[in-house]
Amino acid sequence: MFRRILFVLLALAISIPAVAGAAAAAEKEIKVGFIYVSPVGDAGWSYAHDLARQAMDKMPGIKTYIAESVPEGAQSERTITKMARDGYDIICTTSFGYMDPTIKVAKNFPKTTFLHCAGYKTSDNVTAYFGRIYQPRYLTGMVAGRMTKNNQIGYVAAFPIPEVIRGINAFTMGVRAVNPNAQVRVVWTKTWYDPATEKEAAKGLLDTGVDVIAQHQDSPGPQEAAQERGVYSVGYNTDMSNFAPKAHLVAAVWDWVPFYLDVVDKVRKGTWKSGNFWPGLDTGAVNISKYGDMVPQKVLIQHFL
Repeated sequence: MFRRILFVLLALAISIPAVAGAAAAAEKEIKVGFIYVSPVGDAGWSYAHDLARQAMDKMPGIKTYIAESVPEGAQSERTITKMARDGYDIICTTSFGYMDPTIKVAKNFPKTTFLHCAGYKTSDNVTAYFGRIYQPRYLTGMVAGRMTKNNQIGYVAAFPIPEVIRGINAFTMGVRAVNPNAQVRVVWTKTWYDPATEKEAAKGLLDTGVDVIAQHQDSPGPQEAAQERGVYSVGYNTDMSNFAPKAHLVAAVWDWVPFYLDVVDKVRKGTWKSGNFWPGLDTGAVNISKYGDMVPQKVLIQHFL
């Protein structure tokens, strides 16, 4: 009898530390850093990512940190390096121009998980991710094509890089699917976030006679310009209808919450694998916003046929 009791006590003594160790590992705090090219308050690209960060911050055992308005280039490399040295488990670099700095820094921190948004380069610990935003772009183009009266549509664009050009092409294809006579005029701002420059670019397009303004920009400036001239706008990144309720037709929008939460969960479990992620409408990562009240029922019906 005594031997049985002794055996049970010894077994417990061995198993309890093992269980405690497993629990401690499961409860290990995960530190996640986000680097944004514009202010969180841009109401656009960075804001969309930050909504996901906020959801992540509510999860137990997750600590997040942001660095906002970080210029692409040398400054971004320094910021990424600092986060890695500070022991962040996951570092999310959310602008195209952060791609090469991310790849460079990642080589020196092989145990850190890096996520780069909008690029195409990957490595053992660097994931490239974006989304099939061209799908909702096409749908918003259909609305613009139906709503233009003079067949002239303006598009305020940031930089001539793949993601932006792809969006312009998809939007234009949507426009011409319903209105073959419509033209889309593009102006380049060479900035991701500069409300004044974006708004002035939209005004320049409006001066040429366009009656719908679309955008690949981070601020609501182009939509505000459209409302001031009494014409329509098509947004991007988030639903910015509150900034231009009389102009807003629809917007192509992002929802990063499911993607980021899945990454954190898998990193914590040790099952995350770096790669290239390209979610579409079927995942909810990209979508269209609510329609403006000025969009007629017949346009809505045609939109879904």
